[in-house]
Amino acid sequence: MHAVGVTKYGPIENLQSREVPKPSKPTGRRMLVQVKAISVNPIDIKVRAGTYDDPPDYYDRVKSLTQDAPNFHIIGYDGAGIVLETGPDVKYFKPGDEIFYLGNPVLQGSYAEEQIVDERHAGHKPKSLDFVQAAAMPLTYATATESLVDRLEIKEGEKAAILIINGGGGMGSIASQIARHVLKLPIVITTASRPETEEFSRKMGATHVVNHRKDIVQQIKDLNLPADIPLKYAYLTSRTEQYLFPIAEILAPFGKICSIVQAKFDMYGSQMMGKSLTFSWCWLGTGPYHYYVNDKQEKHHDWYEGLGQFIEDGTIKCHLMQRVRLTVEGIREVHRRLEAGKAVGKIALGIDEPGEGKPFC
Repeated sequence: MHAVGVTKYGPIENLQSREVPKPSKPTGRRMLVQVKAISVNPIDIKVRAGTYDDPPDYYDRVKSLTQDAPNFHIIGYDGAGIVLETGPDVKYFKPGDEIFYLGNPVLQGSYAEEQIVDERHAGHKPKSLDFVQAAAMPLTYATATESLVDRLEIKEGEKAAILIINGGGGMGSIASQIARHVLKLPIVITTASRPETEEFSRKMGATHVVNHRKDIVQQIKDLNLPADIPLKYAYLTSRTEQYLFPIAEILAPFGKICSIVQAKFDMYGSQMMGKSLTFSWCWLGTGPYHYYVNDKQEKHHDWYEGLGQFIEDGTIKCHLMQRVRLTVEGIREVHRRLEAGKAVGKIALGIDEPGEGKPFC
């Protein structure tokens, strides 16, 4: 089969298409999936570049992908496709099912014609979404849900406000929808700096938008939020080290902060302790990466099935903004766009999108 990946981590030009062996027969709760569409996330960029450091031993864990035959790390985490074959213990899916899913962080990825996927990290594709739209959803939706529900512990209908950094990005735009339309928070403040990202963020659920290139603390003070709706939560989807101090300054006492962006920083001199604020990380790969079995193992599957219902009833909107043909040059181009930092929402690629080139070649 054809796949796109790297033999050596580094610049975008290192991405190449190769003929590689098909995955082995699925075992346990795994499925063999024909990949119809993928989306690209910041983690893809960092893994390809050799700079991914959420877990410090990541490249030791995936060393065999480039050192053992076929000596090729297939990148990619988001995907959508059709189930070809199931392992003996699979209970939610059957061959022929259309699904969307998230791949395992230490296994071969979704930039390939076929992929092995664990059913616990997959859901039935929402009927109203095509494969390209569906592929845009899994990583951002599950990460935002785990961040807001598990890490920040926001309660549905809570009389509180949240600040989401980078409301125009893939993560911020889905988190805004979850906060406003699923958890039903009365105030969702996001940051954006361009007219198009501000407009998009408001469409995705923001009740207020402030400019992250200006003084965030003063802008939020100027909003004159109701006294009975405290700014209790903050969600960082960009530059943890840059935003921690101003967020600690503006957050209500006993508030909570969650970040998904690795960084080096010092809390000393901030209001973190003075306000008894809680800081937590969220990495969606924690469970599978550390073989953690005490958590609810079916929760990601449950979330994806729930997302399907939210999509169908209009609670959540797909945040896909750009579609590209799924070729090696298409993948390179999307990596370039994300590295430039100008993307709005998500970019996804499909094998049936118009353009030149054979899929995955």
